[in-house]
Amino acid sequence: MNRDRCHISRRIGHFRGDRRVVWLLIVAGLLLAARGWLADHPQHNPWAPLDLNDPPGWATQSKLLALKDDPVECRAVLERSGVEFRALEPQGEGACRREDRTVLAALPLSPNVPPTTCPVGIGLELWLRDVVQPAAVERFGVEVARIEHFGAFSCRRLYGRAEGRWSEHATGNAIDIAAFVLADGQRIAVLGDWTGEDEEAAFLREVRDGACPLFATVLSPDYNAAHADHFHFDQSGRYMGVCR
Repeated sequence: MNRDRCHISRRIGHFRGDRRVVWLLIVAGLLLAARGWLADHPQHNPWAPLDLNDPPGWATQSKLLALKDDPVECRAVLERSGVEFRALEPQGEGACRREDRTVLAALPLSPNVPPTTCPVGIGLELWLRDVVQPAAVERFGVEVARIEHFGAFSCRRLYGRAEGRWSEHATGNAIDIAAFVLADGQRIAVLGDWTGEDEEAAFLREVRDGACPLFATVLSPDYNAAHADHFHFDQSGRYMGVCR
């Protein structure tokens, strides 16, 4: 009887050991498969270097967040992605000192392409490619030829007040977007086209919403009267998610 019990115990032990080996093999196989899948989908891989040529993925937003305080790495992303840019010398002093002055020359901004921080430039690059142009083609059949803006740098506090927190514009870490001019000449302005149920209003809401995952702050006419004529985009140090 005791020998039978020992024999059964050994068989159970072997079975448990075999089962552990099987589970280890399954886990190892899953890990290898996941590693291969991530290698083929770097936009979802948090350890893969950010490349703007990759489509947006699960890891894109966290990679964008990591660039906010690292202009050197941010510009390395532009180089890796083949995006033309110029790195200008720092300017200013105090609260309006601009250490990061980056110009993405190919952006269709009007009346000029202003220096911004590199993260703002990357946000605009992705917004134009993945949001604005697809929305314009879908709704109007043509691309946007020009985006009109009110500027990026303004050495001032919020809303021009004498006291209080400094605006992100004080360091060129923001830009105000006023209107879009399509390739066929049609102009769609935040002031005048925001309200209503037509395609122009729908387009403006679509591109506003599409900017929210790409910038820390997105403000529109829905926020307050001070933004009745423009969208405000910035890359403040806080986590992304202010979208109004």
